[in-house]
Amino acid sequence: MPLTLGIAGAGLLGRLTAWQLGRAGHRVDVFDPASGPAPTYDGHAAAGFSAAGMLSPLAELDHADAAIAALGWRSLALWPRIAAALEAPALFAQRGSLLLAHRTDRGAAERVLGRLARAPAAWPQPRPLDADALQVLEPSLHRIAHAWLLPREGQVDPPATLSLLHARAGDAVRWHWGQPVAQATAGQLTLADGTRRRFDWVLDLRGLGARAAAAAPHAPGSASDGDAAAAPLPLRGVRGETAWLHAPAHGLSRPLRLLHPRHAVYIVPRGPDRVFVGASEIESEDRSPVSLRSAVELMAAAHSVLPALAEARIERLDRNLRPALPDNLPRTEVRPGLLRINGLFRHGWLMAPALVADALAAAGLATAPLPETPDEETLHA
Repeated sequence: MPLTLGIAGAGLLGRLTAWQLGRAGHRVDVFDPASGPAPTYDGHAAAGFSAAGMLSPLAELDHADAAIAALGWRSLALWPRIAAALEAPALFAQRGSLLLAHRTDRGAAERVLGRLARAPAAWPQPRPLDADALQVLEPSLHRIAHAWLLPREGQVDPPATLSLLHARAGDAVRWHWGQPVAQATAGQLTLADGTRRRFDWVLDLRGLGARAAAAAPHAPGSASDGDAAAAPLPLRGVRGETAWLHAPAHGLSRPLRLLHPRHAVYIVPRGPDRVFVGASEIESEDRSPVSLRSAVELMAAAHSVLPALAEARIERLDRNLRPALPDNLPRTEVRPGLLRINGLFRHGWLMAPALVADALAAAGLATAPLPETPDEETLHA
């Protein structure tokens, strides 16, 4: 039976959930403070636009526990189906990812590999690559002393995916831009101008916009009913800084992480002419432009392994805040008429499909099935 659903927030969670519920025939209204669906890259847009889109459950064991990685592996099976349903298979790629280290940084690499060794035996393990094997996989890389392939990891294009989730949500989904939500309660959204809107279900997916919202602690990805009084959600923003480079014929075909004693720089191809570089994770809610230090370190590290970037042009230096809870784990709350998901931290694109699927199932909100992918063996090669 179709329901009326009010969604607070039009970031990754809001758009993915609205698109899925709209496909199932529900009537969905989405409210967001942004002026429109396109990104602004001013430090205030949805954090999903500023993300690398790396789907790296094994590599993220360096920062997160196995529960996050398990959600990531499940989501890796869902992303190609989402791309197929959007009629845009090129949004998703699954060629594995690389860990790289210069000769002097072998110790840092070994520490990361030690943390990755905590993965269950059934999961893929890092495969060391000699110079010849690395050249076969990525001929454009040079001066690499140590390399490992992380099989089955993938990537998605965040800006393109967010755009299509909005554009192809259909007539069942109505978007209300420039309308921030002040409060989300069971069956009701209160807008910043005082307007109250009633729905069968309210979904609070606002990220940092939900600081005053409520949630009780749950395990990652879990959902439970409850009617206890709501408590403030202890969210904080964690700053990230990135560089978008125009580099025609850069030659990179899969994401990579360059390991370093202080940080791991990630370099992600965005088509044949663009490269996305990031690393910084700063405990600050500063939304000001990218610092000189971050910009220099990011681009110098990227150029040290990908010489083609010498003549790259800087298209954008971006920054944004990721919503995080004290334990850096996501929380899902389901009670009659109200669903909340928050605290995705640096793992939003990695785990969103599985997290949303679990939450909607717990709430009893029907969704349309996703299409099967045509060639699983090719995707997992």
